[in-house]
Amino acid sequence: MLSNLFTSIITEGSFTPAQFAAVTVTSLVCGLIIAVTYSIRNKCSRSFLITLILLPAIVELVILLVNGNIGAGVAVAGAFSLVRFRSAPGRGQEITSIFLAMAVGLATGMGYVGVAVLFTVFISVLNLVFNLLKIGGDENHRTLKITVPENLDYEGKFEDIFDKYLSSYTYEEVKTSNMGSLYKLTLSVVLKAGVSTKEFLDEIRTRNGNLDISLGREIENMESL
Repeated sequence: MLSNLFTSIITEGSFTPAQFAAVTVTSLVCGLIIAVTYSIRNKCSRSFLITLILLPAIVELVILLVNGNIGAGVAVAGAFSLVRFRSAPGRGQEITSIFLAMAVGLATGMGYVGVAVLFTVFISVLNLVFNLLKIGGDENHRTLKITVPENLDYEGKFEDIFDKYLSSYTYEEVKTSNMGSLYKLTLSVVLKAGVSTKEFLDEIRTRNGNLDISLGREIENMESL
């Protein structure tokens, strides 16, 4: 019984309408599972979710049509390689989801519906667990932006405050604004557990002349693929 899951329902490069319907429905269901799993704990566009749902079925159809034709297969591989150069850069997890959708499409296109379903469920559950556990994440990791006047020597001006409230900090960017009359400092910081952000910002604004200060979570690149 278990061995049947790893057997292709398509033989000798030909398929019946029933087989075509089976692999297409499987592709769409697997794409839906991938999209729903990705949307949990991840911000994404509606367009990207629709792409994840439909991509396995599209790849499946291509594989069905070129099955056994080496020349057509090479041409399709070249066409797929162009997609990379027409896509906006995305996060690693977005790229992983797209590759998963394509892998599922390849499996169903070759008739291995059991392999496609098992692999989709396994990887999706693993992805969900990693997201829920927040592996590699830090709730206290923030982006701090401080505006200082041009006549203020910001180097060494805030370090004692940083040492008091932060576990670590790194200057990411320093730029001028308002015709050079202001400096804008951007830092990646990690707050110490239990510190008051109000007291932290109050101490900074007494040093920067009460100019703009911003403390927020790091925003990941959310460009749609």
